[in-house]
Amino acid sequence: MSQQTNWVPTSVDLEKPSAARIYDYVLGGNHNFTVDREFVRQRDRVDPKSRQFAIQNRAFLRRVVLYLMEQGIRQFLDLGSGIPTVGNVHEIAQATDPSTRVVYVEIEHVAVAHSQLILEDNDNAVMVHADITKPSLVLGDPDTRATLDLDKPVGILAIAIGHYVLDDPESVFAAYRDAVPPGSYLGLSHLTDDFRDMTELTSDMRQTQNAVRARTKAEVSRLFGDWDVVEPGLVTTSRWRPDRETNPQGAEERDGLYAGVARKK
Repeated sequence: MSQQTNWVPTSVDLEKPSAARIYDYVLGGNHNFTVDREFVRQRDRVDPKSRQFAIQNRAFLRRVVLYLMEQGIRQFLDLGSGIPTVGNVHEIAQATDPSTRVVYVEIEHVAVAHSQLILEDNDNAVMVHADITKPSLVLGDPDTRATLDLDKPVGILAIAIGHYVLDDPESVFAAYRDAVPPGSYLGLSHLTDDFRDMTELTSDMRQTQNAVRARTKAEVSRLFGDWDVVEPGLVTTSRWRPDRETNPQGAEERDGLYAGVARKK
């Protein structure tokens, strides 16, 4: 992608990689810059397996959205949605039911600008430019309130976003859980160091705009609060309701993230 593109906001930092743009590049998207691509190439040289985290995570997102559609969910709040490359939430959900409503929430400027462009003609999906660690601002945003009916079940998606919440993620997640009625769901994935040492990855991420914190299974589990975790429980991304039965050696190490879905009682 050219460094100069007419829709790119002037506030974009081209000196530091961004997690959203890194993810976009790994998934084959076009909304990233040289600094993002070089970060991924450097990570590939050090640890080729880390690219798999994004690929497995994206596949998990698709399965979660389809599962929630099967449960009757017709509105989604996608926290830290990133750049909407192929296989985004509204694309998956609205293929099943075009009336499904989606609120994306993102703070990264390129992700916001591109999302607003592609959603211009979609009356049932909006992008809210906000920090997900400020739930009151997200939930009180006029576009959120106009798009979602918080008296009806909502599918909250926190896909690979919790590890960017460095301090007190339990309070952040609790605020979103408290805002939705029984019958709502929370789907999340989160970086873990339970299976391999993530020190080098977390150190490298501190050189970007987005530091991360890997957490244990117990820590990630607490983000669900007292909601009922659906089968197969909190597992790694490729093991959550896979499209086909597989038992690859070293899957946990390859995935690098815990993944799960829970339902509000």
